[in-house]
Amino acid sequence: MIDRIVPRLKEFGIFFVLIALIILFSVLSPNFLEIGNLFNISKQIATLGICAVGFTFVLITGGIDLSLGYQISLNVVVCGILMTDVGLPWYVSILLVLGLGTLIGLINGVIITVTGVSPLIVTLAMMTILNGASYLLSKGLPIFGFPSEFSVLGQGSVAGIPVALLILIAAWAIGLFVLNKTYFGRYLYAIGNNVEAARLSGVNTKRTLIWVYALAGLFTAIGAVLVLSRLNSAQSATGAGFEFSVLTACVLGGVSVMGGRGTLFGAFVGVLIVGVLDNGLVLLNVSEYIQLVIKGVILLVAVIYDSTSKASKGKVKQIGGIKLTKTV
Repeated sequence: MIDRIVPRLKEFGIFFVLIALIILFSVLSPNFLEIGNLFNISKQIATLGICAVGFTFVLITGGIDLSLGYQISLNVVVCGILMTDVGLPWYVSILLVLGLGTLIGLINGVIITVTGVSPLIVTLAMMTILNGASYLLSKGLPIFGFPSEFSVLGQGSVAGIPVALLILIAAWAIGLFVLNKTYFGRYLYAIGNNVEAARLSGVNTKRTLIWVYALAGLFTAIGAVLVLSRLNSAQSATGAGFEFSVLTACVLGGVSVMGGRGTLFGAFVGVLIVGVLDNGLVLLNVSEYIQLVIKGVILLVAVIYDSTSKASKGKVKQIGGIKLTKTV
């Protein structure tokens, strides 16, 4: 019972941090709470939020995907080339890029499960490969000239609501259903808590992990399409470092880097915190380099807190087991 209550309290604590940030920036910048700016925030966090769904799945299993940023870079470059140089319709280009993103995630998952190499090393190597591939395809030059219909995804609105926000909500609804209402979601927590115990319980751990990384690649590709539609320019540097923003959002929301813990609700609150922080600092004309320092400090503190809290929880369980043994 306590194990269920404590994570919820942490999530609500993070929610109060979000409220405090909103109040702070609304006081420091009168434009912050304007409807136009709030819609801008929703468009800006769309890619972050969608990528965080797949990233949360990966973190819950105890893995990580450092290639996420350059997955975005390659996806936007390929999508841009398909629409301009190849001349494919924008919707066909999107479908092909979604397939490419899923394939990249699938490759990550297969290498990790078959070789047993740490996800950190595999995805770090994949990050370098994708970085080089995106620059080879784009030749380091921006790609533009997309159909006007394509920009609706990242810039348009329906009944006054940004299309990007609607896509974000749909992605999170799917993620919530998968994580909370399916056996697949339960398997993720089981693997994150103890992969060997999960295997002995009948979970096909290798197949599950492969699908986890494939889904992460799919959600990343969706996010890449949205950011390309919003920027209307495909560049190889688009996703550089984006994986750390997603990691920061997830860890802030209580998703453990040690695996086995976390919810999409918490991760979503973390996404909102990062989005509000980014937007507020820009409105206050804070230097980009200072923003990087602030984000780095936040990520470091969040990871340290996560690691120490899980270690403390393990010690409490161990002490409880010793007492039980003595009593018996």
